[in-house]
Amino acid sequence: MNGTQRRQDILKALETAGKPLSGARLAEAFSVSRQVIVQDMALIRAEGHDIISTSRGYVIQSPSRISRTIKALHSNEQIADELYTIVDLGGTAEDVSVRHRVYGRLRADLKVSSRLDVHRFLKELKSGKSTPLKDITSGYHYHTILADSEETLDLIQRELRKKGYLCEQ
Repeated sequence: MNGTQRRQDILKALETAGKPLSGARLAEAFSVSRQVIVQDMALIRAEGHDIISTSRGYVIQSPSRISRTIKALHSNEQIADELYTIVDLGGTAEDVSVRHRVYGRLRADLKVSSRLDVHRFLKELKSGKSTPLKDITSGYHYHTILADSEETLDLIQRELRKKGYLCEQ
C-alpha cells in the first residue's frame, strides 16, 4: 500500500470510528510506525481535513455537526446524569470550561459522545487523581454540545433545564 492510499484509508477509519483512534492503534492497523502516522496526520491536515489530537487519539471534526454552549450548575453526583442526558439524546459533550476570576477561561476537551465515553470519564474522576473542573468555580461550568441539528440541541437543552442543571447565561 502506498502513502496516498494509506492516508485515504486512515481518513475513512477516522470518519467511521465514532471515537478517537490512537496513533499506536493506527500504526498497528496499517503496519507502519507511529511516527509515520504522525506524518500522515500532518499531510491529511494540510489537505484541509479538520483532525484534532486528543489524549485518547485522533478525531476528525464532522462539518455537519453544529454546536451550542450551555451554562450548567449541579452536584458531582449529578455529573453522570448530565452527561448521559446529553449523549442519550444524540449530543456530544465536546468540552467543559469555567470562567475563573484570576485565571480567566479554563477549558478541557471531553469528546464524550456515548455511554461508554461517560463511563470512562467517570472512572477517571473516581480514580481520585483529579477533581471536576467545575469544582474551582463553585459548580458553575460551561459545555460546548455538538449535535446534528438545532432541534436536537433544543431537545438536550430542554431536558437539562427540566432536570435543573442549566443556568441563565
